[in-house]
Amino acid sequence: MARIALFADVQNVYYTARETFHCQVNYAALWRHAVGEDTVAAARAYAIERHDPRQQQFQHALRDIGFEVRLKPFIQRRDGSAKGDWDVGITLDMFETAQAVDRVVLISGDGDFAELLTRVRQRFGVSADVYGVQALTAQALKQAADRFVPIEGVFLQNARR
Repeated sequence: MARIALFADVQNVYYTARETFHCQVNYAALWRHAVGEDTVAAARAYAIERHDPRQQQFQHALRDIGFEVRLKPFIQRRDGSAKGDWDVGITLDMFETAQAVDRVVLISGDGDFAELLTRVRQRFGVSADVYGVQALTAQALKQAADRFVPIEGVFLQNARR
């Protein structure tokens, strides 16, 4: 059995699934597929905190699945733009964790992570899986992974909950 670490870019996956399929991701099904019979050494879901009751319920569900939920405050700038991403946090956590596992699983379609996957594979000899929405996952990220798994079918659930 391999030791694996999962890293879920919640905002990226939420918006790409909503835009493409008009529904949400079934994280429990995704977890079961990604983990299989392996041992989870770390599992982190990265999200933005807006203090919304439905969002807090979702975060609780992620914890029940087995994710450690890491939250960053949503920042609304004076000019109306917004800020809230976890790219640096995900990068640091994956780089620190990769040396203690056999496989990393990134749940995101963000091409900014392509170089990260290339580096952790080279430096630590881990394999890397990417789960992302096919149409909105960067080609560079797909190419940097050992395996790309499209988020579709069983990995989706009706948004009405």
